[in-house]
Amino acid sequence: MHIKSVLLFLLLILGVVHTISAQKTDKKLTRQIAQIMNGFHGQVGIYVHDLHQNKVVQILADTVFPTASMVKIPIMIMLMDKMKSGELAYHQPFTYSDSLVYPGVDMLASFKSNEKIELSKLMLLMLSLSDNTASLWLQQIAGGGTRINALMDSLGYQQTRVNSRTAGREANRNAYGWGQTTPYEMANIMERMVAGHLLGQPYDAKMLRLLGRNYWDEEAISQIPADVFVASKNGAVDASRSEVLFVNGKKASYIFCICTNHNSDQSWESNNEAWELTRKISKLLWDYYH
Repeated sequence: MHIKSVLLFLLLILGVVHTISAQKTDKKLTRQIAQIMNGFHGQVGIYVHDLHQNKVVQILADTVFPTASMVKIPIMIMLMDKMKSGELAYHQPFTYSDSLVYPGVDMLASFKSNEKIELSKLMLLMLSLSDNTASLWLQQIAGGGTRINALMDSLGYQQTRVNSRTAGREANRNAYGWGQTTPYEMANIMERMVAGHLLGQPYDAKMLRLLGRNYWDEEAISQIPADVFVASKNGAVDASRSEVLFVNGKKASYIFCICTNHNSDQSWESNNEAWELTRKISKLLWDYYH
């Protein structure tokens, strides 16, 4: 293979330069999504990739948004990388302390001090229930935000970062909260995981299985038939609601990431404007591809 072709292939695998790939913009779908987005009271970024036809939709896809709980994907990747290197074991036991409690209604916070819990179950709580007490503990177990960010950088992601409890990231935390990303980067992380090109197998497959057990299934996932495999993670704070998912449909497989910020509607009812937008676009994508 010519050296130029080798370099291009490596760039595509790393996801560093996505503008040089052979992807084509799906103009029809872009128009339909833009029509649904019209009038939204806030900022919206979207990335969609039809994995079968290799067509994409990109709307503010390289703009930085808050992750909210989507930051738990980078935390998971760091944990899995440490398992790959032998620093951690999937069923390794840890001892809980009530000093770890994060205010809220987390399941882990109901544990008694000195109770044992396996790393695998902590990851289940973090990813399926989005348990913040478990997640902040796992961020610590993973080596902290600085180490997680270094891994993201080594994987080619320049904007996906952990901000909370991470030295030197205070300004970013004030702007974006716990973490930050772009619709493209978060979607590309999922895409490389699906392809087995993120950490490699069997680690990518394990992460997909973990992401396939999402308790919070009332937004984008609710528009997809129950017999279809979906790997996903969503995040929500008052002014930002976001979601990334891989949908392995009967006629198509696709990646979808929607990020919102500066939302006027900061309610927590099911008719929240950002959640309604997410459901509408998810339904459009499913119907469009099937």
